[in-house]
Amino acid sequence: MTAPSRIAVLDIGKTNAKAVIVDAETAREIAARTMPNRVLAGPPYPHYDMDGLWRFFLAALAEFARDPGFDAISITTHGASAALLGEDGLAMPVLDYEHTYPDHIRESYAALRPNFGETSSPLLSGGLNLGAQLHYQKTAFPDLFARVKTILTYPQYWAWRLTGIAACEATSLGCHTDLWNPRAGSFSSLVDRLEIGSLLAPVRSAFDALGTVLPEIADPIGLDKPVPVHCGIHDSNASLLPHLLRREPPFAVVSTGTWVVIFGVGGHAEHLDPRRDTLVNVDAYRRPVPSARFMGGREFELLMKDAPASHPNEAAAVLPDVLIHQTMVLPSIVKGTGPFPSREMAWLNAENLTPPKRHAAASLYAALMTDVSLGLVGANGPIIVEGPFAKNKIYIATLSGLIGREVLALPGSTGTSLGAAMLAGMQPGASEPESNDLALPETFAPYAETWRSLL
Repeated sequence: MTAPSRIAVLDIGKTNAKAVIVDAETAREIAARTMPNRVLAGPPYPHYDMDGLWRFFLAALAEFARDPGFDAISITTHGASAALLGEDGLAMPVLDYEHTYPDHIRESYAALRPNFGETSSPLLSGGLNLGAQLHYQKTAFPDLFARVKTILTYPQYWAWRLTGIAACEATSLGCHTDLWNPRAGSFSSLVDRLEIGSLLAPVRSAFDALGTVLPEIADPIGLDKPVPVHCGIHDSNASLLPHLLRREPPFAVVSTGTWVVIFGVGGHAEHLDPRRDTLVNVDAYRRPVPSARFMGGREFELLMKDAPASHPNEAAAVLPDVLIHQTMVLPSIVKGTGPFPSREMAWLNAENLTPPKRHAAASLYAALMTDVSLGLVGANGPIIVEGPFAKNKIYIATLSGLIGREVLALPGSTGTSLGAAMLAGMQPGASEPESNDLALPETFAPYAETWRSLL
């Protein structure tokens, strides 16, 4: 098969969805369209606007087919989601993983799920454990669940929409679902306990071309030749993939977006603390990777929510004042997640908090939390930061000061689309890290020591 020259990527994050074209020769995005990833209130529960996303993707693909063109499609999405198919389409809406279930359902699931030793998946809030979602859907809506014929992991739902071929994939099964045993590379005992083994679609490689775009979709889009659709991958694992191809362990990738996900490649998978949002993820080659997470992008937005936007240079200018007065945020802004899940957030020394000071303190907080999470997974070697925080000079300078090792801030808004394009055969391109001339004042060391001592 001829290697594709341009790859269309459908990229669904928790906050936004986008469709992009990646040029295989330069490994760069050459076209992009975005939309918010809306959550509909119900019924029967909060769920993603799948029809809206589908219309958006079809419109974007039709536009891209005219210019610049594409000859393969790949897919990446957030984790903690699955699509439950009936006879002809969704049997139940795709559940928003932030939805909270009644106490009796949560308690019955907690008694049902396997232990951390089997799945390396901690018990998380809401539906962040995909197994908890399936248990909720089956328990609370038995009539609807009885219609389910096939269960797909979320990237593979979109591949099914395009090709008609059903699949699951290990990176989505291996991201804190409770459904996967990462060391055995197979389903966990929870699959039998939930009695869903016969419903789960076959597990395929993320790299597999499942099939070509169905004629009834290809014709309206304007495709004049068969276009293969690759199986797809969990978004944080898409960010990790280029580095697996370029680097030898140990190293760590910090994938930033709504979530900050830390992959400690070569770290200690055997000494993780499930009470602190550490877990084992599964990479595109089905290998276990010790990982940690916190909702850093969401937390940053919440900290800045009521403040007018400030220019990064303004935040850097007030950084010395923030440090000397020890204006700081203590975790956790989003309770129930991250390395301090049960702590109540607090501002300290936050009088006269201007937007630039808020921005500086929020950046310091995100870096301090990242440093804690890196330590929890035994990360070593260089640290590669992908996504929005790679452009945050205070965050990068702080992280460098905390770990005392090389921190590479890669340009671009996200590495997920480029990683997904590699499933179609694109090779990782050279990526020059952004320079950062921000120097931390000497007052940073006592600031960090105070923050740590308070936890």
